[in-house]
Amino acid sequence: MHDDKAIVPASTIPGRRLITGDQSHFWAFRRKPFSNEARQAGAEPDVDADTFDEIRVLVERQEEIARGVAS
Repeated sequence: MHDDKAIVPASTIPGRRLITGDQSHFWAFRRKPFSNEARQAGAEPDVDADTFDEIRVLVERQEEIARGVAS
């Protein structure tokens, strides 16, 4: 029997809480808030995508924005 739920590795994205939906949709919530400067630069702590690979790319983009502010 197949229930169409996504299978995600136990240690998914460090520093993020990952939620998967019944239709294989993913949400990633940052555990530690971004600084105000990072938020103003466009870093979003919460992102969603249709695949696990897409969510990893989106998370990395947000982290890059935050790192750019901190540099």
